[in-house]
Formats: sequence, C-alpha cells, structure tokens
Amino acid sequence: MGRGRATVVLIGLSGGTFLYTTAEALPIGLLLPMAADLTVSPADVGMLVTAYGAVVMVASVPLTALVRRVPRRRLLSALLAGFVVSNAVTVFASTFAWLLAARVATAATHALFWAVVVPAAAELFRPGLRGRVVAVVFAGGNVALALGVPAGIWLGERAGWRAAFLAVAGFGAIVFVVVASLLPSTRPDQGHATRGATPDARRFWLLVTVAVLATAGAIAAYTYVALFVTEYSAMPAASVGAILLARGVASVLGILAVGVLVDRSPWLALIATVALQSLALVGLSALGHLPGAAVGLIALAGLAFAAFTAALGGLVLQVAPGRSDLAAATVSAAVNVGITGGAFVGGLALPRHGVHSTVLIGAVLSAVALLLVLSERLTRRTAPARQAPPEPTGSADPAAAAPGERDVSFGRAG
Repeated sequence: MGRGRATVVLIGLSGGTFLYTTAEALPIGLLLPMAADLTVSPADVGMLVTAYGAVVMVASVPLTALVRRVPRRRLLSALLAGFVVSNAVTVFASTFAWLLAARVATAATHALFWAVVVPAAAELFRPGLRGRVVAVVFAGGNVALALGVPAGIWLGERAGWRAAFLAVAGFGAIVFVVVASLLPSTRPDQGHATRGATPDARRFWLLVTVAVLATAGAIAAYTYVALFVTEYSAMPAASVGAILLARGVASVLGILAVGVLVDRSPWLALIATVALQSLALVGLSALGHLPGAAVGLIALAGLAFAAFTAALGGLVLQVAPGRSDLAAATVSAAVNVGITGGAFVGGLALPRHGVHSTVLIGAVLSAVALLLVLSERLTRRTAPARQAPPEPTGSADPAAAAPGERDVSFGRAG
C-alpha cells in the first residue's frame, strides 16, 4: 500500500475518532434546547450521556469478541455506516424514546470502533511508527473537544439542535466513503499489529488499572472545571469558554508531541504523562486561586491527559496478552469506567467539601496511578535478567528490539 494512500486512510480513521467524540459530547452543550424541543427535563437529556457511556463501558469487550473474525475494512465500514444511520435517526427522532434508541445504537458502534481503529491504523505503516500513528488517531478526539464540540454547539444554538447532528451525520458519510474505498481488506488475524509485540498479561492488567485511576483523576477535576474557574479562581463566567479552548489546543499539542516518545520508549512515555498530570493537578490545588496559574495548569492537565491516552494506545500494541483488538476493547472499557467513576466521586465531594476538593481528589488518584507505574518500573529494573520476557522472533519494532529497552516497551489500544 502506497504511503500517500495510507496517510489518507489514517486521516479518515482520525476523522472517525473526531466524529465519535463530537457525537458523544454534543448533548452536554445542547442540553436545554433538546429538553425544550422534546418536552422532557434536562436531567432526562443528561441520561443520554450516561446511557451512552454505560453502553461503551459494558459492550466493548463482548462485541469485539463477537466480530473478531470480520475483516477490518468490512467491520469499520459497517460501523461508520451505522454511525451515519443512527445520527440520521437522531435528527428525525420525534420522541425521547426514539432519541434514546438512536444514542444507544451510536454507542454500540462507538464501543467497537475504538477497539478496532488503533490496530487497523497501526497496520498501515511499519511497526517503528506505531506511536506516531496512534497519536494521529487520538488527535481526532482531542480536536473534537477543542473545535468540533464547540462548533456543533454553536450551530445547534443558531439552527436548532437537530442541525448539529445532521452535520455530524454528513461528515460521517464522507469518512465512511474514505475508509470503505481505501482501507486495505485484511483478515483480523493478519499483520504485525494483530497481537502484542511483547505479550505480558501482568503488565497489561497493570495498564488497565492505571487507565482507570489516571482517567478518574483527570475527569474528577475536569468535570467541574467551570465551577472551579468561577468560584475558586474568581474569574468571570465569560472566560470559561476561552479557558476550555486553551485546554483543547494544549491537548492536541500534547497528543502529537508524545508520539515520537511512545515509539522510542513507551514505558517512559507512560511515566512522563501520568507524572505531568499529577504535577498539574497538585499545582492547581495549591495555586488555583491565582487566575494566571489556574489557566496555565488547567491547560497543562489537558495536555498531560491527552498525551496519556496516546501512550496507552501505543502500549497495548506492545503488551496485549492476546489479540490487540480485545486488549484495546478492555482498555477502552477501563477508560470509560474511569470517566464514570471520576465524575461520580467528584460529584459526591462537591456539595460537602466544595469544588477545590474535586481537584484534590483528581491529584490523589493520579498520584496513585503514578506510584503503580513507578513500582512496575522499579520491579523490572531489579528483577534478574533471566526473568525478562524473550524477544519475539522476527520483531521489526525498534521500540521492542533495541538493546536495554525490552523492559520499557509497553503497549495499549484504542
């Protein structure tokens, strides 16, 4: 496959992550107009977001196992077609029940898409570029948070919430055409990204645990960031949009910058990103009352978490104990557990201890994740050399084969 064609397909797959992230988050910003149009309460519309996350969390692994023999082009094309159809149903839904059904259908395709997209993208290029490829795929989701969601909310406020979902469905059709026509037709058990380069079940489950904790820490703080900015940092409400935009831009920069590091030393990338998130949240807890410091640290926390997700993507492709798509589905479910748990714990602390406590909880959870990562690193360095896992035969991945790097080559999925 030519490099130019592979690049176009990679952009298309990144466009898919952009669309799924946008579609998932749109009801948050369009809560009031959707509730008014459907004559339901804002809490009911909020349930659309909760139900979506629950489906992704529960369905990722079983659905991935169910379709494990379907060729990637056929599967991804079907998922994107389902995305377009379910969002079109959303546009024309006349009742809340129809809208909920459409959202559940979108979430089901979301659960499978994120499990398959990283191995499919990695397969387009040589193994030594995995980190950068994963970063491009994940950048789509972060561009969605920085630009796609605000643009969708802007359109929904002016042309009606249905227009926002119609635009999402339209862009989805374009991505579908690109993927369906250009993605190579390969069997799901074919290629270098099908299984982990250095399989290690213990390290994989550690990675799953770190994904839950670090994500929960990031979300516990981020969910209530608008309240933190206005109440604790004493900044005007009008500044929240600009601050979130700055965080979104920083997130895109972080996810692109970490790609090279993931290729060279994925274990170091994981340590660095979790440590940076911990540092940013500790700093925000201590200095968040200063407006300038708060803005910078909120952006830094966004950069760190985005880079962390890209590190996870590269790491699953290293340590997946079996098929990389099932490993990716497991980590995707873990991230959604972290999202749900972080928002829930922050919500419990907010009324009793104030918004500052949500940032403090985020810092603590991130620090625990960092301690787990560092303990694994220390264990690997002090273990006898004979305990190191054997280098896989024929591995072409420099990150997995370089001398002295076998104990730092990790892995992750989408």
